[in-house]
Amino acid sequence: MPRVAAVKSQRRSLNADQRERVNRIGQRQRRRQILMMSLSVLAVISVVLTHVWLRLQVVHMGYVLSTTSKLQNQLEQEHRELKVELATVTSPERLEAMARQRLGLIYPEKGQVLILP
Repeated sequence: MPRVAAVKSQRRSLNADQRERVNRIGQRQRRRQILMMSLSVLAVISVVLTHVWLRLQVVHMGYVLSTTSKLQNQLEQEHRELKVELATVTSPERLEAMARQRLGLIYPEKGQVLILP
């Protein structure tokens, strides 16, 4: 408060031109302070919004990763099942049984097999 009183007493002792100049200087300082405060507030708001956006991206990527992990596990299980099925279908015992039953094939007799040079 003492500073305000000192400024007021200086203004009284100044002439009109000097008072106007002092007022302009004071207005410029107030504008500069308002501008700096506004920029500071905008900077804080932008930092907060960026932080929130990044957190949302982390959560979204977590959901995507979880879904992808579940899909990978399902595909790995299906792959294991298909390997077992392939081993079963292509086993020599099964192929021989299918050839005998469906096609009526039998082992060749002696003399039916010719070995070529």
